[in-house]
Amino acid sequence: MSATSTFPARLTSQPEGLRRCGWEGGAFTTAYRPPTRLVEGEIRSPSHLVMATLRGGADRHEIRTDEGHRYDGPDRPGTISFLPAGCARSLRLHGVEWRWATISLGADWDGAAVLRGLRPFSGVEDGFVQGLLAEFERLDALDGGLDSVWRDSMLAALMAYIGRRYGGASAPAPGRAALAPWQVRRVDEMIADQMSGELRIADLAAACGLSEGHFHRAFRAATGSTPLQHVNARRVDAARQWLVRTDLSVGTIAFKVGFVSASHFARIFRQATGRAPLAFRRAYKVR
Repeated sequence: MSATSTFPARLTSQPEGLRRCGWEGGAFTTAYRPPTRLVEGEIRSPSHLVMATLRGGADRHEIRTDEGHRYDGPDRPGTISFLPAGCARSLRLHGVEWRWATISLGADWDGAAVLRGLRPFSGVEDGFVQGLLAEFERLDALDGGLDSVWRDSMLAALMAYIGRRYGGASAPAPGRAALAPWQVRRVDEMIADQMSGELRIADLAAACGLSEGHFHRAFRAATGSTPLQHVNARRVDAARQWLVRTDLSVGTIAFKVGFVSASHFARIFRQATGRAPLAFRRAYKVR
């Protein structure tokens, strides 16, 4: 799912190792810029952009947007910025060397509703956003892509956090409503039917007639686990059967049960069972 792609920017020099993982309605992008004395240019994107400096930084970061936002100061690890869809940002970077990452979300993406009306900002230190984008970067590099259910769960948390901290959105009422039994059954049916494809939290929520945010809360109230935990448990259950009843390779089984890579599958399987997939097969395979 990762591929090289052009970032929506016109710059005097381009970063290195640009990597992009896209999905319907959004994308994660990361790259490295080697030591550079001066970079100038403009960013304009049809999508909302949440940007973070993961490592390194710039001695001085001059920013102007066409909505009147200004920033002139250093850029350090943990510094984040936000650029609304359609807003242009001109920049001058002095003495820059960094690893950066960006989440882009389409303006019409359902989960991006909390970003509507949010004004651009820059130079804000935010360890939570930096840490989350660093985890996106780590898992994308480790697994060669991002698990769709994990990704959607993390995006929901990111949107809720940004909406409350920077947009003034109030936290949702706790609420006690849980999914009805038929809704839980519908979720399990969809997981079984689409396990080898790309599962989306938005699709599971829509099948229950709920928004993504409400679905997360109601699902946990009904099952005691998050949607991500539940999906992974079903994947591991299916993988157990493939391991003990067939001679298929671990990599083939990983893709059959919906993991983005064999390494991702092995990590989740070991967490759930305490054994690596091959060790589990040796212990329990039906002869």
